[in-house]
Amino acid sequence: MSVTQQTPAEVRTSGTRLHNGRWAGYWHLLASRMKEMKREPEVIFWVFGFPLLLALGLGIAFRNKPANVSSIAVVGPGSQQVLSLIDRSPQKASIKADVLEEAPALKGFRVGKYDLVVESDGTGVYKYVYDPARPESVLSRAEVDHALQAAAGRQDALTTVSVTSSEPGSRYIDFLIPGLIGMNVMNAAMWGIGFAIVDMRQRKLLKRFVATPMRRSDFLLALASSRLILMTVEVGMLLGFGALVFQMRVLGSIATILLIGAIGALGFAGLGLLTASRSQKIESVSGLINLVMMPMWIFSGVFFSYERFPAVIQPFIKALPLTALNDALRATILEGASLGAQSGRLLVLALWGGISFVLAVKWFRWT
Repeated sequence: MSVTQQTPAEVRTSGTRLHNGRWAGYWHLLASRMKEMKREPEVIFWVFGFPLLLALGLGIAFRNKPANVSSIAVVGPGSQQVLSLIDRSPQKASIKADVLEEAPALKGFRVGKYDLVVESDGTGVYKYVYDPARPESVLSRAEVDHALQAAAGRQDALTTVSVTSSEPGSRYIDFLIPGLIGMNVMNAAMWGIGFAIVDMRQRKLLKRFVATPMRRSDFLLALASSRLILMTVEVGMLLGFGALVFQMRVLGSIATILLIGAIGALGFAGLGLLTASRSQKIESVSGLINLVMMPMWIFSGVFFSYERFPAVIQPFIKALPLTALNDALRATILEGASLGAQSGRLLVLALWGGISFVLAVKWFRWT
């Protein structure tokens, strides 16, 4: 009997039967997703290169350096007297003074060329023009007043000692690197997944999966899991960059840091899946992703502490997933906190990711 004359049962028993297990589709999808990323150089740059350039630029901008010189404009008949007092003061090296007419002096102050305008009428009365909303103007006013008073003979009532501190762990760059790690985990997860799904939907690639026995949960889970592999490289590169270039100390366990990053990546991957579950166009998903991420860029303490915001919105800020991730990373990297100490923050991330994934599976459409 020829093969063409065999019954289906006989064909199955006479040949080698291929068996796909429960997770076969998931593993094939995960492997194909990694191959797609490898073939897109722009993805490699935005995932790995851009965070390093951002860390380098901000680290150089806010590196340890001498205090800025106060730039002031001096006006009025007593201008030379002001210059003479500044020249005799201990702070003369940190004050740069220009003698001008009143109109150009005020114009320079308005455009930010000068931090302070000092007006003297020659009778020993000095008027300061400064902007209380500009920190450099407030500092310049205090520094110039102290210099003039000290040069005029004022004696301090108290003896004080100043000690500078610029040890690793207390610098701005030490605060910044964990925030950049958290921000990059969020950006890469949401953009990498949300953009990929909508792109495949526009190119009609998702419609082909409808005819297969693959579960939508496997498809979405494979996309989310692909972020874990990239997350490991991202975190390692930024930590290594901070340690080598800026001598940042990593006090916590590397395994704990990676586990926190993994939970964060899965949490934001769930949000990325949810934003793309119904979106039909790239413009639509871009708007939704920006809408979700914008509050976290502002409030979650990436570039500055969220403690500056009013106390009434602190509970809302701490409930954001990026806030929880940044706080957990900073506590582990800078303070050496254990994984158990981050249980509350990790629970916030798990809830955001789990609820988002369940809703994404429920609302997801292939077309």
